[in-house]
Amino acid sequence: MNSPVSRPRATGRVTLADVAQFAGVSPITVSRALRGERAVNAELVERVRAAAHKLGYVPDPAARSLASQRGTHVAVLIPMLSNALFVDLLDAVQRTLRPAGYQALIGVTHYDASEEEQLLREQLLHRPAGLLVTGVERNEATRNLIAQSGVPCVHLMESSSAPGQYSVGFSQAKASAEMTRHLLQGKRRRIAFAAAQLDARTLQRLEGWRGEMRAAGLHDAKLEWLNPAPSSLALGGQMFEQIMAQRPAVDAIFFCNDDLAQGALLAALRLKVPVPQRVAIAGFNDLTGSDQMLPPLTTIRTPRAEIGVAATRMLLALIKGQALASPAVDVGYELVVRGST
Repeated sequence: MNSPVSRPRATGRVTLADVAQFAGVSPITVSRALRGERAVNAELVERVRAAAHKLGYVPDPAARSLASQRGTHVAVLIPMLSNALFVDLLDAVQRTLRPAGYQALIGVTHYDASEEEQLLREQLLHRPAGLLVTGVERNEATRNLIAQSGVPCVHLMESSSAPGQYSVGFSQAKASAEMTRHLLQGKRRRIAFAAAQLDARTLQRLEGWRGEMRAAGLHDAKLEWLNPAPSSLALGGQMFEQIMAQRPAVDAIFFCNDDLAQGALLAALRLKVPVPQRVAIAGFNDLTGSDQMLPPLTTIRTPRAEIGVAATRMLLALIKGQALASPAVDVGYELVVRGST
């Protein structure tokens, strides 16, 4: 131990062989010790780790990728980073990946199918160990890329029963239907559904609302307020003003996302429209601040952190070739009733 170490002059990078020389063990022992293999004696593991720390050794992910035909990162595709929903999800994914020796390589699709396809092509060039993708609906080219890559893949935010597909999420339609039933039980009859972005999960929520309204004999296409623009507080306020002006008989508005609903509550305060006395307002996702609105927002709490942890654990099991109890995990959701309804 502590013998002189000569580094390659080209890069000056500390190599695995340098650590082996410093620790007085073989390179294969260093490799096994740093991977955490149980067969390596605890004293040797400690000696190797101390040597690596002393020398400032950082494993070369490219070399490990070439040796194993798989990288040490997981490609994660999400629609956007401006929504706290996906920030919470990513945080849970990263916290679960790191102890297992993997890092997240994040791609933002902006709800664009062609952009998602291009991102996936680029990320597959880096030989990821696994894939985490948002939702189950995508174009045919992207589906084929995933299927032909041979890389384990888990779908987030939705629970799918499709053969050969692994997923962790919940039923967007069922959650939406439960919120609609809550509003109907509160004697609301002219319930508008206001949505932005209009991605696949938003449209599933729309179907949940439609189903309950039709079952109650109250569905009216004029109550559907759909805008493809990105979801935001400002847009929620605008939509609230438009609905109240053009559909004065509306007695409840179910917004597809909390940021829209929060914007609507702020607009109601500004316009002195009493909530819930004049109109009930509900949201979806229980984003930060919803419980602090005036009045506090009734919403669907979605377990994005739980989804991130469960999906990552499922992916790690697939990477290791372990058997799964089920290819689809439904983590459920929670109706959170507050003062806005």
